[in-house]
Amino acid sequence: MNTQAKGGFQYFITFTDDFSRYGYIFLMRHKSEALEKFKEFKNKVQNQHGKSIKALRSDRGGEYLSQDFDELLKECGIVSQLTPPGTPQWNGVSKRRN
Repeated sequence: MNTQAKGGFQYFITFTDDFSRYGYIFLMRHKSEALEKFKEFKNKVQNQHGKSIKALRSDRGGEYLSQDFDELLKECGIVSQLTPPGTPQWNGVSKRRN
């Protein structure tokens, strides 16, 4: 976002369920908060819906490629699906939503 939102938020991250197309949005002050927001999302899905996340598809953004993020995904048994560079159509649902 070019303009800061109320509370000093400059970034947002979205997570979209491929099956239902239901989307979650989390505001962030820094991109480095992506891992914490994913943990918050994961807990919400597990606690409110009783479901587990099977895979996380991302566009190779740096916020998804950290060692800590990779370790969490492996620890939870979540498959990391990275789309090839220059193929936004592979993230079609999320790209259209954003």
